[in-house]
Amino acid sequence: MTNLVWLVPLFPFIGFLVTGLGRNHLGKASGWIASTAILASFVVSLLIFFEIKSGTSASPVIVHLFDFLNIGNMNIPFDFQVDALSSIFLLVITGIGFLIHLYSISYMSHDEGFGKFFSYLNLFVFSMLILVLGANYLIMFIGWEGVGLCSYLLIGFWYKNVAYTVAAQKAFVMNRIGDLGFLVGIFLLFSKFGNLDYLTLQSAFGAGTIDATFVTSVALCFFIGATGKSAQIPLFTWLPDAMAGPTPVSALIHAATMVTAGVYMITRSNFIFSLSEQAQQVILVIGLATALVAATIATRQNDIKKVLAYSTVSQLGFMFMALGVGAYTAAVFHVITHAFFKALLFLGSGSVIHAVGGEQDIRNMGGLRGKMKITYGTFLIGCIAIAGIPPLSGFFSKDEIMMHVFNHGVYGKVFWVLGMLAALMTAYYMFRLLFITFFGEFRGTNHQREHLHESPLLMTMPLMVLAFLSIVGGLIGIPHVLGGGHHLDAFIRPLLIKVSVDHELSHQTEILLMVIAIGIALAGILMAWFGFKKYDAKSTSKGLASFFENKWYIDELYQAIIVTPVKQVSLFFENIIEKSGIDAFVNGVGKFIQFSSNRLKLLQNGLVGGYLFLMVIGVIILFIIQVWVNKF
Repeated sequence: MTNLVWLVPLFPFIGFLVTGLGRNHLGKASGWIASTAILASFVVSLLIFFEIKSGTSASPVIVHLFDFLNIGNMNIPFDFQVDALSSIFLLVITGIGFLIHLYSISYMSHDEGFGKFFSYLNLFVFSMLILVLGANYLIMFIGWEGVGLCSYLLIGFWYKNVAYTVAAQKAFVMNRIGDLGFLVGIFLLFSKFGNLDYLTLQSAFGAGTIDATFVTSVALCFFIGATGKSAQIPLFTWLPDAMAGPTPVSALIHAATMVTAGVYMITRSNFIFSLSEQAQQVILVIGLATALVAATIATRQNDIKKVLAYSTVSQLGFMFMALGVGAYTAAVFHVITHAFFKALLFLGSGSVIHAVGGEQDIRNMGGLRGKMKITYGTFLIGCIAIAGIPPLSGFFSKDEIMMHVFNHGVYGKVFWVLGMLAALMTAYYMFRLLFITFFGEFRGTNHQREHLHESPLLMTMPLMVLAFLSIVGGLIGIPHVLGGGHHLDAFIRPLLIKVSVDHELSHQTEILLMVIAIGIALAGILMAWFGFKKYDAKSTSKGLASFFENKWYIDELYQAIIVTPVKQVSLFFENIIEKSGIDAFVNGVGKFIQFSSNRLKLLQNGLVGGYLFLMVIGVIILFIIQVWVNKF
């Protein structure tokens, strides 16, 4: 079945072409065609996964499609690599993607761009599949740029709203900054090895003869690329603004596709990162800082989607903490569980927004649990999962990350304490969101109150499936201390050249850390309960709370130190260098020629005497020149 892996991206690509070309003629059929394409990809992905899992294809399988570049000594094939890591991501992308497509059929049913929307969604999934299937970095980069383009199209989907187009431009530009770092890393690899294939490079790095400075340089360049796609400090501010797109887009970007690209890339490149302690330390510190900063901001946001957006940034910080300590399996585990509960939470928020007529401010909600029982129940499950309460999935993946952080080097325990502070805030802001939105009295308008209703089945069914996955998803990674076999670790471990940790923790320590983690999560929930069970929507933020509500003024800082100076320099070049300099010179030459020709043409006056006079003058000038030359 692995030899038919090309079918996985082919189906959504066909869906993109059909729905795109027929967007004005297919009507609502566009949604079903696009969803069927993703479902077909999921079925093939499932068959490939079971083949890999059964051991019939234990080693990576390279599927050659055609020669992409063959110029002189440069030969880069368009190959797919099928192994444990890619098969897992195929399931996540197509499985969650299908549920989001299904949800979108109902959510976008009244939108005038219905067909175009599904065309973009299919192209988005196609690009992400190319990214995870590529057997070399150039093919990965093609998919990498593809998801960047699709994010721009989908974030700015409602382009008539200028603010949304600005958000799309912001996402595109900030991703291009990170992409430049990734591209430089690819150039460094090719200049040294003349090859970009994962397996070939893994053998080269495994030989242990590569200069440490070169390894760190490549790793840091790749990490810069990851900070853009996976929204880490300093390139994270685009992700909350990506909420400008329709809610299914938010779920697709934040849960299963684009933001996980950086985690996948670093895990795939573990043979590079594991050889550079300096790069891993940078990843650990940036991941921790991102988790903390985003969590503090999420505690004071009032837009239901913005809370979830900053939550995504914070959870990505946890994943990068895992990558920074070499716990690649833990990072992938959290990618999987996060895909379940974050897709659930975003689609749940879309259900709420649908019910209250497009309102996104939670201060104007409240009391929805009685009217929206399925949405409330599934949203509650998502909140419990992300808070890290057992036996839901988020507990197992986040706990494994923090175990590895605790056991990492001299400062591991300090990083663990700070990470648990971010976990405390996670439980707090998620249940703050839950209590304000679903508890108390409804604070919206009478018109909204009269039209409150549960979402249709096409929207609630994906919620129920994702809620189920959020409950049982952790079963693939139950640790040995709890009697599990950690099936995910056993599945992925053969692909890793170096497995974290410095030394094994005792079972007593692991149990103690789990108990502390559960206690911290419960403390965050209780803080939210006592703080918001009687919510006052008129209360204002002051001091540190206002600082967090204004997102640390990071956007304003970027505006002041980057955007404004760049604009001023651009205006200087436009007005002074270009208009007054280059344009003035070019136009001046033209004006001088025109002026000179207007004067010279006066000599052509038709008077023979005048012409004879000029001839005499010319002869005299030539005579003088000749005398001058002979003299010297």
